This record gives sequence, C-alpha cells and structure tokens, in this order.
Amino acid sequence: MKTIGIIGGGQLGLMIAEQAHGLGVRAVALDPTADAPAFRVCDDHIVAAYDDAAALERLCRLCDVVTYEFENVPGEILIPLCEKYNIPQGYKPLYDSQDRLREKTNARNHGLQTPGFAAVDDEASLRAAVRELGLPAVLKTRTLGYDGHGQLVLKSEADIERALPLLTVPCILEEFIPFDSEASIVMVADRERVVSFPVGRNIHRDGILDLSIVPAAASQEVLGRMKAQSERFMRECGYEGILAIEYFIRGGEIYFNEMAPRPHNSGHYTIEGCTTNQFRELVRYLIGEPLQEPRLVAPTVMKNILGQDLDAARVVEREGHPNTYVHIYGKTESRPKRKMGHITFVGMTGEGYAKEWADRFVK
Repeated sequence: MKTIGIIGGGQLGLMIAEQAHGLGVRAVALDPTADAPAFRVCDDHIVAAYDDAAALERLCRLCDVVTYEFENVPGEILIPLCEKYNIPQGYKPLYDSQDRLREKTNARNHGLQTPGFAAVDDEASLRAAVRELGLPAVLKTRTLGYDGHGQLVLKSEADIERALPLLTVPCILEEFIPFDSEASIVMVADRERVVSFPVGRNIHRDGILDLSIVPAAASQEVLGRMKAQSERFMRECGYEGILAIEYFIRGGEIYFNEMAPRPHNSGHYTIEGCTTNQFRELVRYLIGEPLQEPRLVAPTVMKNILGQDLDAARVVEREGHPNTYVHIYGKTESRPKRKMGHITFVGMTGEGYAKEWADRFVK
C-alpha cells in the first residue's frame, strides 16, 4: 500500500487524506499544531514546524510521495528535499506563487493578461507607482497575504498616507479592475494530460471566499478561453499536480489575479458536485494512476462556513436536507472569519441559494 505525505494538516490535508483512503492509499501529515484537522483521519502524523528540516526529512522517508497543502513552506528547506525525495510537483509552482510580483510577472510572461502592476518598496516608489497606474489601485504585500490580509485599496491621495505602515515589507501596487465577476479554475496535470474542473463564479465577503457558484455566469466563449489559456499556461510553465487560478472577468476580458499550487477553497464543490473531485485527482496524480476527466453532476453552490456561521451550519447538518452536504473541519477553536467548514448544495443555482438559504447565515 502506498503512502502519501502531506506538508500541512489543515482542512485541505484532511480532504486529501480522506480521498487517499478512498483509493486505498495511506496518508501522513506534518503540521505545527497538535490538533490539526488532518491528524484525525491520517494514518500517522508529525507535529513540527514547517521549517523543521529534520521533521520534513522524516516525513519524506516515511512516504512514497509527498505533496503540500500549504504554500508558504520555506524554500530553502523544500528545495533540497525535492532533489532527494519524491515530491513530483517540485518547488517551482510554489516558488512562482509565493511572491505576488514574481507571480504576476510569470503570468504575463506566459501570455496571461494581468492588471497593471509595479513593485513598491517605500513611499517614493509607491507615489511613482500611483502616478503610473492611477487610482483606484490595490496595494498588497508581496508575500504571505491571504483572505484579504496584507492589502489595501487606495482610492485617493489621502489613502497613500494611510498605506505607509504596510511598507515595512516589500509590496506590489496593482491596477484596480472594475470586474463584472470573479472566477476560478482548478486543474490537475500529469505527463500525459491536463484535466480541468468546471469554472465557478466566486463571491467574496471581506476578502474571504463566501460562495462558489458553478457553472460560472459567463459566456461559453469566455469560459472556453479561460480553460484553454489556463491549461496552456500550466503546460508552458512545466507545472504538474494541482493548480488553481483565480481570474477577474470584465466583459470579454479575462485578467489573471493569483494562483495556488494546491487544492483550492473554490474547488470544494467538486466533492459532491462533480463525477470526481480535486482531491481525488491530486491523489491519482501522486500515485501514478491515470487522471479522470471531471463532469459537473448538476448546478452547484458551495457556501464557506466561517466561525460566525458554524452554529447555523450545524443546524443544517441536523436537518438532513437532500443534496445538501455539510463538511465541518473539526477545528478546536472557532472564531469569526476563520474557515470552519463548507456546505455544498447540489442541484442549486445562485438564485435558488439567495432565495432559499442566504438568510440562514450571517450577512
């Protein structure tokens, strides 16, 4: 029986391990938190920091193949491990995604349209970037930001002064795109092919994903172009394994926003909403099994459950509605804006969700 090692023990690691077991594969996770969600379902686990070289080496020795569910693993630790052990996704997609300036430059160099952007290191370069790109614009830290953290929308000259505390670390200023919608695509690639999951429309609240609605409400031409250019990008970059790309859509234009070389929150709907899911196809890739082309079972809505929604989600779980799948991640501490679970509504449209379910959760 093969064993997959997972760097990271959060909800993504939990769902990777669940799908691994479904394919007859063992799973071992490493995480610095002793009560990490994935530990409940893994066959073994290691409690250690992500920069603990000895612990990461131990994980690699215990496993036939290793993946990551957390993209901020220090490169100086992971790169030598990729040379010694079977980490087939390698370090390159992590490296390319860990710095927003590098990420945007890489996307543009491989033919994807991006918002205008400029590196910002101090007040002078911020003001120069504002003159170049205009306002409004979005100032972001180049590394470690997620779920709306480490970024600020600049709408006026007054906001420039307010943004200065962010400049204690390298930043990037991006042109603000007045988009019609946000969308994402999840792909899994091996040496033979790339399989893509249906594009979903993403609705964020306070910088955190709230809903994914599938299929996305865009023309077939736009969705087809997004799929084709994303698959081409993945191949040209030499990426294998899993990759999610988020886009802005404005009319017929598609703008690259960011990417993640791991399972993605917007792809959780695939567990029940598709004939196969993002976690299962990642496991297939890792153990060398042929990938399966996913197909959407029915229109689907995925609702993210944050701490403030957890009680309502438990009520929905007890009610046992058909085609409604409640996933609670088992985190021991619940707090507002922390991802605690998700609910997938299969056979549901965005309009149906707004009418039947939206009032059940915190607005």
